[in-house]
Parts: sequence; C-alpha cells; structure tokens
Amino acid sequence: MSEVLIVPTMAEMLAQGKQPEVLFWVGCAGSFDDRAKKITKAFVRILNRANVPFAVLGTEESCTGDPAKRAGNEFLFQMQAMMNIEVLNAYEAKKIVTACPHCFNTLKNEYPELGGQYEVVHHTEFLKSLLDDGRLTIEGGQFKGKRITFHDPCYLGRANKVYEAPRDLIQKLDSELVEMKRSRANGLCCGAGGAQMFKDAEPGDKEVNVLRTEDALETTPEIIATGCPFCNTMMTDGIKNKEKEGDVKVMDIAELIANAQDL
Repeated sequence: MSEVLIVPTMAEMLAQGKQPEVLFWVGCAGSFDDRAKKITKAFVRILNRANVPFAVLGTEESCTGDPAKRAGNEFLFQMQAMMNIEVLNAYEAKKIVTACPHCFNTLKNEYPELGGQYEVVHHTEFLKSLLDDGRLTIEGGQFKGKRITFHDPCYLGRANKVYEAPRDLIQKLDSELVEMKRSRANGLCCGAGGAQMFKDAEPGDKEVNVLRTEDALETTPEIIATGCPFCNTMMTDGIKNKEKEGDVKVMDIAELIANAQDL
C-alpha cells in the first residue's frame, strides 16, 4: 500500500482556527513537473514523519514572478509579487520554506521592498534545523559509504551564501562527500539559472549542463546531489548525454533524507 501524505492548505488551517509553523511554498516545478513532484513528495514525507505543522497555499499559490524579473519585465514581476503578498499577508504567514532556490531568492530578497516581510528558508536549511533540534533523526541506510558530490545551485549558493546546510545533511548519511573542483562560490552554473533550460543553446561546441556534468563525473560519484528542481533536470540530462544513467543517480537532498533507512 502506498504511503498517505498529509498536505493541508492554509485555507483549511484557517477554517480550523490554526496557524502552521511553516508555509511550504511548492513552486511551479514542484507542482507540475513529474520529476520535481517526486522531490515535493519526499519533502512532505519528511515533514509528516517529523510532525511539522505545515500548510501549502494550494491553488492560491502562483508564480513568484522570478522568470519575469530575470527577463527584465519588472511590471509583470511586481504584479505577480503583489498578488502573492496579498495572499500571504492575509494568512499572516511568518515563515516560508521552499525546495526551489529561485523561489527562495525571490521571496527572501525581492518581496520585502514590496511589503512581503517573511522568514524564508531553503528546505536544506529547514531539514538541518529539524536534525539540530532533535525533531528528526537519520542514519546512512542505503547511502552509507556512497560517494556523493553536491552541485551548488546558483540562487542558493552564490546569491544567498547557503553552502553548508546541504553538505551537512549529506554527511549525516555517513556517505563520502566528494567536492568538484568548481564548488561553493566557484561553482559552475548548470545552465538553468541562466535560462538555458528554456531556450536554444548559445553558440559553442558544448552545452553548459554537459560541461557541469563532466565536473561532477571527475569525482567518480555514485550520486550527484542537488538542491534545486531545475538543476536536477539539467544534471539528469547531462548524465543521459554521457550515457551514465546506469552508474550515477541524480537526487535531491530531500530524496536522500526521505530514503534514509530509519526514516
């Protein structure tokens, strides 16, 4: 029998007179992309197991406006942002967690000047806090001793200086964390942050996600860990390009934690 995931909405919480500890902002990839939906389910599974009172906006969640802002359409961005802020403020949201670094960066850094003042954390930071507070325990399980390399998402790493939380979680799995030559502040973009996921390739003889995958393969990993649904897609495509699907898996940190043996 498949596991039942409990995902309350903010509207349901309000109707019950309850306020969740944290609002889970799912994002477009986590809502609609089949691969990224597995990451969403993994994170929810952890929240359920740790008995974290959380809620989602459900159909009231819309695009943060990040793509519009990066494309230079400030007017559209502000329209989308103001709609979301109106909804979030109506629910008196205080703390938001998201598994998407693009949403994370926009909600954290670009909503405050429009009236959206929230504590925004990436899901790797939130998971680490659950472990630090003793609300969640994990052991290596199937990942014990595995060689895992972590690809730094641009909007998590360079944009917001979140480097250690995902690495701390990998090391909690008793796995062998192996670093790429270009990591942390020197990490190479997989291309998603520069919109290469959505457009034709720039002139050149190699796709940037293939170049980044080659960085990862130099570490001879068994798993490439990511903390972004878009990076996950780009690295997975890179692995397919190198015909390494049978040797190397690409997994989100939440999937690693959710699949740990004792969770």
